[in-house]
Amino acid sequence: MIRVLVVDDDFMVARVHSGFVSRIDGFEVCGVAHSAEAALAAVGELVPDLVLLDVHLPGTTGLDLIAPFRELVPELDVLVITSEREAGSVKKALRSGVVHYLMKPFTFDVLRDRLERYRSTYANLDSAGEAEQTAVDEAFGVAGVVAASLPKGLSPETLQLVEDALRGEAEPASATDISERVGISRASARRYLEHLCASGQSTTSLKYGVVGRPERRYVWKR
Repeated sequence: MIRVLVVDDDFMVARVHSGFVSRIDGFEVCGVAHSAEAALAAVGELVPDLVLLDVHLPGTTGLDLIAPFRELVPELDVLVITSEREAGSVKKALRSGVVHYLMKPFTFDVLRDRLERYRSTYANLDSAGEAEQTAVDEAFGVAGVVAASLPKGLSPETLQLVEDALRGEAEPASATDISERVGISRASARRYLEHLCASGQSTTSLKYGVVGRPERRYVWKR
């Protein structure tokens, strides 16, 4: 059983996320914290396997807690859950070795997918004394590193943000919808969305209006 500590300053959001985690096989919530001080105390006392960490905490950023967390529990993993969309925060999280960076709001299915990938990846690495390359690639993929090469001009970090945004859409989304959620231009969003279609991770269709050209809509393959 993977023990999870939920850290979020919003009591209702923390309750919702705790409920999500409790519904996923192989995971249990061992504690909840709403401030940096409470989070540090909980990590030291509860020794969780994984922390779901919000970036915006009273008086500090959750990203600055990752190093102190690991001083207390060296093998602790962190999955960042936040509304923060600044590229600098994403880069800082990646350099801190987080297993994923998930943007609010998101659905239960999106969080379940991330946690199940986390569980299966680390189970594969723990199953043998020597790691196979496929298991290593999968592990780094969960951490936000795209193993396959991308077309020129596309970055792994932004691709992950676009993927998360599309996964979180309940209905077919346009490039404009995704650009607004991620904070990039419509043209850039479309390039990333077309790449996801070309790689078989999403599908596209046309929405016809009364006038003008039909609009391309994108759906993540669930």
